[in-house]
Amino acid sequence: MLSARIFSRQIARSSHAAPAIGSIRGLADVEVEQGRGEWKTYGDVENYNEGMYQIKCFNKISPVGLGEFPTSSYDVRLNEQEALNAHAILLRSHKLQEEDVPKTVRAIARCGAGTNNIPVARMTELGIPVFNTPGANANAVKELVLCGMLLGSRRVVDGINHMKELGSQGLARERVEKDKAMFGGQELKGKTLAVIGLGHIGSQTAADARALGMNLKGYDPGLSVSSALKLPKDLDLVDSIAAAVTGADYISINIPYVKGENGTHGIIGPDVISHFKPKAILLNFARGELVDSAAMKTFLDAGDGRYITDFPDDEMWDHKNAVVLPHLGASTEEAEDAAAAMAADTIRDYLESGTIRNSVNFPSTSLPDRPDNCVRFTVVNDNVPGVLAHITETFGAENLNIIQQVNQSRGDVAYNVLDIDTTGHEDVLSFKNVQERITMLEGVLSSRVIYGEPGTGYAKNLGGDYFV
Repeated sequence: MLSARIFSRQIARSSHAAPAIGSIRGLADVEVEQGRGEWKTYGDVENYNEGMYQIKCFNKISPVGLGEFPTSSYDVRLNEQEALNAHAILLRSHKLQEEDVPKTVRAIARCGAGTNNIPVARMTELGIPVFNTPGANANAVKELVLCGMLLGSRRVVDGINHMKELGSQGLARERVEKDKAMFGGQELKGKTLAVIGLGHIGSQTAADARALGMNLKGYDPGLSVSSALKLPKDLDLVDSIAAAVTGADYISINIPYVKGENGTHGIIGPDVISHFKPKAILLNFARGELVDSAAMKTFLDAGDGRYITDFPDDEMWDHKNAVVLPHLGASTEEAEDAAAAMAADTIRDYLESGTIRNSVNFPSTSLPDRPDNCVRFTVVNDNVPGVLAHITETFGAENLNIIQQVNQSRGDVAYNVLDIDTTGHEDVLSFKNVQERITMLEGVLSSRVIYGEPGTGYAKNLGGDYFV
């Protein structure tokens, strides 16, 4: 195990700093330039822990989840603490603005499934992967869906409010039996549930509904093999939303909200609702925008159908056939712990090994563990022809051998992970020049050298300016 030398410009102290020493599995020392150019506002230098990954938290993040970050190599800054040179961001509901994201940030993770509070498209342009935690809150949401089914089956909320009113008049005991007929309903057993979207939440909802004796229909054009294996064997898979809702007593929506053409905005609209049974109960714990409010109100006005949701609605918030709850889907201790832990693990995988999983804007990418005598190099670039060839040519020009590599793309972005052999370099192996040449290639957004020293080795192409 030989040392790695990292040259870092000190913040607000002097123009150059003494080298920080790390370690690497290899035959050569590694020199990686850090800090070329003028440092801007990077916060209080006294609170900056060199040689550690700095994590900025927005919102209150579960301590159980944050415990996944080793204190020996991670400096976790809570919501109220300064973190102006953060390497990654964790958040829940905070509405992230571009100015919240320092140039040092390599990744962003939301402790939850949705990422509508993050400017994902802009982060993609900046070469920053955005992660979420699919499935971490699935059990919590599934339980709320089941609760919604029960609330829709009988006028439980109306009954509670009625008893409170009677209680205020001293009439509760007198009327408790007489008035119960006002709030009658139906049982779940033997009824049909249509599940629209059979991912983590949908598949769990279907399984538990079957255990309650319900019949099942389902629709999901993107059904994965893993989700399909979790489904009850007697679930009737159909080929359209209309076919799923036809004849269903309960309908649960579990699909993502996608804007734009061919998106899911208002997907539960007049055409789909026209196939509802007159007393159908719609359960929406996915996104409010999935349902056409005007069309749904017309349906509720026409009969005794019900709408149960945890998203506010300007047209139905006080409708007699609607129950609108606070957004409680993931509001359990267990779900918050699981989501934060998954987000932390995802960030660690990316920072420490370059692995990408559960990203909403970058391709899933993994490479086997970095071999001995190797340095890992990652590159984020525009998904255009020729960039990968220029990257590999640059390593070849420096007499650096690529041991293993992977290239993946998603939409407009591509991501590369390459392990570079250090064998035969008995002295210092400098990545300063090669990293700058690669980072400043046309189409490249950023690069990283991963070799064991937390927080170092990052470079960005900022519109033709080299930032390290």
